[in-house]
Amino acid sequence: MSVVPAGALPAGVLTAEEAAPPRPAALGPRARLWPSLAAVYRAQLSRARVARIPLLFVATFQSVGIMILMRGVVDGGGEARAVVAGSSVLVVAFVALNLLAQYFGQLRASGGLDHYATLPVPPAAVVLGAAGAYASFTVPGTVVTAVVGCALFGLPLAHLWVLAAVIPLAGAALAGLGAALGLLAPRPELATLLGQLGMSAALLLGVLPPERMPEAVRLARDLLPSTYGVEAFARTFVPHPDWAHVLGDLAVCGVVGVISLAVATWAYRRAAVR
Repeated sequence: MSVVPAGALPAGVLTAEEAAPPRPAALGPRARLWPSLAAVYRAQLSRARVARIPLLFVATFQSVGIMILMRGVVDGGGEARAVVAGSSVLVVAFVALNLLAQYFGQLRASGGLDHYATLPVPPAAVVLGAAGAYASFTVPGTVVTAVVGCALFGLPLAHLWVLAAVIPLAGAALAGLGAALGLLAPRPELATLLGQLGMSAALLLGVLPPERMPEAVRLARDLLPSTYGVEAFARTFVPHPDWAHVLGDLAVCGVVGVISLAVATWAYRRAAVR
């Protein structure tokens, strides 16, 4: 079989190699969720480390101050348990809901989402990594608030370990809500306003004893994700806690957390393509 030189072909006739379309360059493997999540979490934690002490101080001081004020109104019993549990979870709401809404609102307004869109990381990793980093700041303040509250109202410290479940579950629910508010708000000022309103709702509906609330307000309280974390923690202050109810409240808090983080991930995709 003879080979015809390329120069001997008529004009306009291409060889098989020249006529074939160019092959696209091979892409690298897609980034997996958990390694991407860990990388985003470390980056966010390092970025916010400078502001850690002021955030912890403000959130903790606010909750401890509320308990001191309520000490003159509430004597003990179920109302005292509600005040201590609500004030402890309020630290989580201040950071995970309020500050995260402001962060994503500013990130969207400044074009910072374009930076994350160019990275080979899943959208869920960005949302979960930022939410986890901000929620991590709440651990010391929540524990300090719970210990101070127990000392103020004479509550036992035996079941304080329940915070190990309350903080991440309530933090996930509130962080997902805060991220969604920040990403869906058309302006950063509106994201800040929504974050402040959410934290105010966590304050009024979570700290105040539910026995003194009107029926309509109690229904609104049931819609707040942090309420179930407050209820789970408050149930552990009695001598013999009803662990079935505690686990039920924590389960509801976890389900709401999954839903809110899924909504935040969808909001991130929606904001990143614009």
